[in-house]
Amino acid sequence: MADKIKLLIAGLLVVAGIAGFYLLADSPTVVRVLAVLAGIGLALVVAWFTEAGRAFFGFSRESIDEARKVVWPTRKETLQMTGVVILFVVVMALFLWLVDGVLLWLVKLLMGRGN
Repeated sequence: MADKIKLLIAGLLVVAGIAGFYLLADSPTVVRVLAVLAGIGLALVVAWFTEAGRAFFGFSRESIDEARKVVWPTRKETLQMTGVVILFVVVMALFLWLVDGVLLWLVKLLMGRGN
């Protein structure tokens, strides 16, 4: 039950930060943005002390570790694949243009308007 109350408080802190953004309408934009960031930051601190919060932060850490293991393509591979995609798009556009033209001609022929 304590975790649910903490998560509720965290949610209310986020809402308070957003409300502060609108309540400080006459203040500089920096102050308004800081109000939102403060609400989110305080909510994260409160959420950290819940079981769900610790599980979420653990999952986030593991996700970052997995993203670091990804083997990213080299610049040459990226340019080659981009070229293949562009070529495929051009070929497919020409093919669809040709099919559209043939179908248009057939419809005109069937309707007796073909010249």
